[in-house]
Amino acid sequence: MNQPISRQAHGLADLTYIPTVAAAPKLFGFEEEKTAVATCYALSGMALMSGLMTRAEWGVFKVLPFKAHIALDFVNSVTALAAPWLFGFAHNEKARNAFLAMGAVGLTAGLLTRPEEMPEYQADEDSDED
Repeated sequence: MNQPISRQAHGLADLTYIPTVAAAPKLFGFEEEKTAVATCYALSGMALMSGLMTRAEWGVFKVLPFKAHIALDFVNSVTALAAPWLFGFAHNEKARNAFLAMGAVGLTAGLLTRPEEMPEYQADEDSDED
């Protein structure tokens, strides 16, 4: 599969995804759906924490391998796709559709991102495999 999204571009995508997910209830008009609002904050917070901890240009703490970051993005995206039914707000069309869009965007970005570690951490990854 052609994976045109670099690690750096993925970081830029996260910079837009995180606040958009947090603001989704207001942006898409489902602020009254309290469970959906809380789920937006949880998904946004998870993405923010994994981003801050990722061994990437944008990571602050650089403890999480980029491949693990992509795996967490996958979990976050699948959770977003299932959330309307898991948490009982599938009847709310705006919330349901927003979560389906969040999940689809997250999965697409994850699948199209090259899982390449930063060069200075590549040696660590190689020595762990021995």
